[in-house]
Amino acid sequence: MKSIVVFIVCFHFFSAQSQSVHIDIHGGAAHYTGDLQNKRIDLSQSQATAGLGLSYDISNKLIIRGAANYIKLSGRDEPGNAAKRVLFRNLSFKSTVWEAQLALEYNLLDIEARGFTPYVFAGVAAFHFNPYAFDASGKKVFLRSLNTEGQGLTQYPDRKQYSNNQFAIPFGGGIKLALTDKLQVGVELGFRKLFTDYLDDVSGTYADSTILANARGQQSIAFAYRGLEINNAALYPAAGTIRGNPKNKDWYFITGIRISYLLGANRNGSGNKSGTGCPVNVF
Repeated sequence: MKSIVVFIVCFHFFSAQSQSVHIDIHGGAAHYTGDLQNKRIDLSQSQATAGLGLSYDISNKLIIRGAANYIKLSGRDEPGNAAKRVLFRNLSFKSTVWEAQLALEYNLLDIEARGFTPYVFAGVAAFHFNPYAFDASGKKVFLRSLNTEGQGLTQYPDRKQYSNNQFAIPFGGGIKLALTDKLQVGVELGFRKLFTDYLDDVSGTYADSTILANARGQQSIAFAYRGLEINNAALYPAAGTIRGNPKNKDWYFITGIRISYLLGANRNGSGNKSGTGCPVNVF
């Protein structure tokens, strides 16, 4: 009997909470911003992203949301990079990013009355990345273990090895529309402020080629500077030559569509819309 009572209480509690819980599906494009770009924002190297999450209505305007995202990023040198006063490095990278985030979202309008609203959000995130590139034969090579700028080597005590696991600050905004009393769709732009400059494995200056060769082998030199692949007469840059810009941390941002579905009935329990034709409980 006691178990039945506990079950009934828990069921009613979950049912009440489910009136404010939504399952969210995200999809769109991910964009990298860093040392291997001509412009601060360049959409030409965009990759795919997808995610799944839950959101909870604290009130009509304030929402807490969590999500897990699968993100692909890439960047590559182009001839225009010479304008940045760096040698034509011929560098490139790709990375799969796994991200978990928790954020607060604020609706600028009352979506129950309007049927739509712009919104903003901000929060915290943790993500895992592992940059890689392809050699001349097409073989994938992960870059972190090559210590391409001397990170982690005793000869460069000021260059700590970067971690594959990092924190970020996600923030952005969008606009969403209530299609029914349970279904909403929106478009969103979300930025990620990072605390690492090695998302692309490029940050500071070139390490000494002899030190790299002795510590990590010829492959490390080959991926630290790839100008030799396009110019046989090119020479590996002297130690201390600019390779990247450590003053500006890397970023990535996401543009896409977010679909949200309300679990359970709406707040009045009827599943019907309000007299204005707008959902009683949405997003």
